[in-house]
Amino acid sequence: MSRMLRKILMITSLAVVGASLAACAGQQLKPAKHGYYQQKVAYHINNIDSAWGGLRNVRNHLNAVGDENAEIIVVTHSSGAFALVDGAKDSKGHTFSGKVQELANRGVKFQICANTIRGKKIPKNKINLNAQVVPSGVAQVAHLQQMGYTYVKP
Repeated sequence: MSRMLRKILMITSLAVVGASLAACAGQQLKPAKHGYYQQKVAYHINNIDSAWGGLRNVRNHLNAVGDENAEIIVVTHSSGAFALVDGAKDSKGHTFSGKVQELANRGVKFQICANTIRGKKIPKNKINLNAQVVPSGVAQVAHLQQMGYTYVKP
């Protein structure tokens, strides 16, 4: 690699690191429990068979940082949307209404994709009352990332 190319790469790398640090400097991190800071997190669930474990991850996340220190939104689409459909079960027989209610009581927000509702012909009266319908699950995940939410895919 030429000396000039190395210099250009070094300058570019420093500019990227500097921009990242500047972006973080504008954020005011507030302490939470166990040495963590307050967090904004988007959980992405698109498979019914990973939903039970994903909701367990959300519960453990809240336990670690404290309910008051986490702003968590669970976005569902594809077969994962069925975690927000009353009476639906995964392949192991888990149902979700009780777990969703428990987490909603702790401040977790739940979102379900309108495209999935239409495509899978989910009856609107079967959608969990804690669920907010969003136009597109995948677009919502991207939007939340743009809004500063950390992405977690269980």
